[in-house]
Amino acid sequence: MPTTPTRGLIVLSNVERLPNGRPAGFWLPEAAYPWLALVSSGWDFLFAGTVGGRPPMGGVDTSDPPQRMFLEDGTVRARLEHTGAIGALNPSDFGVVFVAGGHGAILDLPDDEDLARFLAAHCARGGVIAAVCHGVGALLNVRTPAGGHLVAGRRVTCFTQAEERAVGLDRVVPYFLDEALRERGALYEAGEPFRSHVVVDGTLVTGQNPASAARLAAEAMRLAADASFPAGWARRRPQAVR
Repeated sequence: MPTTPTRGLIVLSNVERLPNGRPAGFWLPEAAYPWLALVSSGWDFLFAGTVGGRPPMGGVDTSDPPQRMFLEDGTVRARLEHTGAIGALNPSDFGVVFVAGGHGAILDLPDDEDLARFLAAHCARGGVIAAVCHGVGALLNVRTPAGGHLVAGRRVTCFTQAEERAVGLDRVVPYFLDEALRERGALYEAGEPFRSHVVVDGTLVTGQNPASAARLAAEAMRLAADASFPAGWARRRPQAVR
């Protein structure tokens, strides 16, 4: 079996503002925790978006050590300034792909054809995909080699309608992500609002909300480091991790 590349990709939204004018961007902890998991495991990392350049950032909490470490790291700052477009990257260069959330992610990530092709190719070769919160929207239009939706028949989670209402954005988002997942045949499940809830289905790992970012990153790195995991679309028994 080929050696798993020890480099991870973190996909970030490039949406600056929501339809109501509220600032958007990627949600910082949902990038910081995957980044920390990668570097703590000795892996390299890159950032990518739907377009190049520095992506906007939201959800900053400098009292949180991983977020502060992320913001203060010189390599992170330099690579964020030169974030590449996903279409210029090769899926075989990465052992794991993380997709950070932030409400903007359901606006630009689902309909990006380059991203959908990248994720399909990465998953088809046995790579791990870990998406959290609204970043799960990146999976909506990803297809399997047979032409079906990647999420069809697979257990997933994402930011819930109850959480959208709690943050006052249920009338701002253009659609509810859980409904869009179900429409594509996903076996959607939700945990308690704003509490960590992670679902693992084969090489697909999804997290419900920002509180899930640390556990999601840990589960994804565990899978990515498991050289015995079969390639292609073979899957282990799904499990939920809180």
